[in-house]
Amino acid sequence: MEVNRVLHMNGGEGEASYASNSSLQRAVITMVKPILEETILDLVSDEAFLASKVLCIADLGCSSGPNSLSVISHIVDTITTTCHKQHRQPPEFQVLLNDLPGNDFNTVFKSLPSFYDKLKREVIKGGRAVLTLTGRRTDDPSCDENCVPWKMITLALKDIAEEGHIEEAQIDSFNFPYYAPSATEVQDIILLQGSFSLTRLEGFEIGWDSNMTTGNTSFDNLMRARYVSKYVRAISEPMLSSHFGAFVMDALFRRHIERVVELYNKEEPKFNSLVITLIRK
Repeated sequence: MEVNRVLHMNGGEGEASYASNSSLQRAVITMVKPILEETILDLVSDEAFLASKVLCIADLGCSSGPNSLSVISHIVDTITTTCHKQHRQPPEFQVLLNDLPGNDFNTVFKSLPSFYDKLKREVIKGGRAVLTLTGRRTDDPSCDENCVPWKMITLALKDIAEEGHIEEAQIDSFNFPYYAPSATEVQDIILLQGSFSLTRLEGFEIGWDSNMTTGNTSFDNLMRARYVSKYVRAISEPMLSSHFGAFVMDALFRRHIERVVELYNKEEPKFNSLVITLIRK
């Protein structure tokens, strides 16, 4: 499996697409929006910003679905509104969308690999970064709190192996490139790299079914499991289908739903996340 070829979200706008199954990520964006706004307002008062005519905005997420452009639009609107209140001309905005080459969303951005090498140089002194990522509460790397979603996939894979859809050896040879760092690890990396000052590092929890409930509507565990399974499929199907075959995906995620229902019958699963704000030195 060539990771750089299959590490992307499900494209399109179908039932299993990332565009149709990114409500959880939208909930995270909403939760950290006050921190984003605080960072923006701090930026627009900086002398380097006041002297700039161009502002670059880099989206380091998957750049798939509506969430990326909604965040960028919010940044642009906030800066423009603030500049107008201060009777200043807003800067020209340059937006860079991040993704792996070959992703169907970014066919016109094949030059993106060069952006990664330039990131350190492109973020000017005083530039800001706001990052959100899944993390873990403990420094113990053997803690499995954020591996539970992928354990559900493992159990579902074992189920379909027992049914004869795939071989056990295929499961043993599959590697999912996922790591949830602790706050201490993130802090150590930032300090070691040395290009940024760490201004905020906080953790928060979000339920697997966040952004599903509206008003007084209630959902049973099967409905919640289906919701979870859809966004897990949108994130992981390109890698899973590359290794196990597209023909087993429907069977796999039927079993995945059953496994998530079993988990919901026992507990209310949550993701642990980190929000980080940085200033370029």
